[in-house]
Amino acid sequence: MPGQLQQLKTDYANSALVAGLIAVIVSYAGPLIIVFQAAQAAGLSPEQVSSWVWAISIGSALSGIYLSWRLKIPIITAWSTPGAALLVASLGQYSFEQAIGAYLVSAGLIFIFGLTGWFQTMMDKIPKSIASAMLAGILFNFGVSVFTSIPLSPELVLPVLLAYLITKRVLPRYAIVSALFSGVALAFLFGQIGQAEVDFAFATPVFTYPEFSLSAIIGLAIPLFIVTMTSQNVPGVAVLKSAGYQPAVNTVISGTGLVSVLLAPFGAHGINLAAITAAICTGEESHKDASKRYIAGLSCGAFYLIIGLFGATIASAFSILPAALVATVAGLALFGALSNGLHGAMAIDKEREAALITFLVTVSGLSIYGVGAAFWGLIAGMVTCWLLNSNLVPTIKKPKKQTEQLAEQSAKVQ
Repeated sequence: MPGQLQQLKTDYANSALVAGLIAVIVSYAGPLIIVFQAAQAAGLSPEQVSSWVWAISIGSALSGIYLSWRLKIPIITAWSTPGAALLVASLGQYSFEQAIGAYLVSAGLIFIFGLTGWFQTMMDKIPKSIASAMLAGILFNFGVSVFTSIPLSPELVLPVLLAYLITKRVLPRYAIVSALFSGVALAFLFGQIGQAEVDFAFATPVFTYPEFSLSAIIGLAIPLFIVTMTSQNVPGVAVLKSAGYQPAVNTVISGTGLVSVLLAPFGAHGINLAAITAAICTGEESHKDASKRYIAGLSCGAFYLIIGLFGATIASAFSILPAALVATVAGLALFGALSNGLHGAMAIDKEREAALITFLVTVSGLSIYGVGAAFWGLIAGMVTCWLLNSNLVPTIKKPKKQTEQLAEQSAKVQ
């Protein structure tokens, strides 16, 4: 134990701590709103909502801390955002007990896919350029949001952008730190910090006995499993690989599935690999040494744990930050990951067009049958890559010009 604490002390960096904090802020500033929308649509009680937020926060904390420490890479886990979006339209169609049963079925399937290695087999068949293009497509709008936020609050966004660029030139490791703190200071100065009251009462987990319904399994569990795996876990692995890591995918997926099973009765609709917030913690802005960026994973998990103890009430504290500031800092924090994704997407000539199609479909926001654009971008890129490069598809050879034929005949004679 003393040796482990010494290692933590040696590997620690303020930039990694702040990267974890930013990841948590981004998680609670946006995706959590979708959870509240789903809860409102289903008519859940305040106690059930608080338990739900407690469960997804604690699940994200424990899985992230354990996996980051065990694998020594920044494993960032979170609740399923597309899954929550699915619940906005679907949760009200079933009783909460039936929904809990569906959560358990979905989590069990994720656990099985990780334990058996089926997910790893699927990932090994995806070219790195296609995965990188999908990642770039996911991150693209976050990068653009830095500049679309300027008209909304130029007095806040422009100084933050300037602070980032200057610090990037002088002390690149602390560029995001500079952007965050300068933004908070300016928000206070301009009176843009919200006035919402924050209740620091501890959350009380509420256990709900599951009810297994065939209609809920078909209409809720299966779609939840699909969107979680395709829109969260696939890009989550892509983020790690794009950053140069080779995660133990089976361990990670089965671990998040197991945590989801344990916390489903308390309202957790699914814990999975994060993609957007993971990109914040896996780049050089987190830690110059890639082998020490796991500290950002531990930091993110610790902040999740603290917030989770207070449930839904403490989440309101994150709403006091201006939306323009959150969007700007998040976008700046993802510049490095977006750049790496674009570079990886265009690195292989014969896969470049397939990667471009993957990127464009992902950026488009296309949604079919409730499955998001990240999955369809991946499918489009894989099909394009197969059509352009597979030996099974015949290639029509162009007729040789007369001069080329004469040159070949001359070469044979010589």
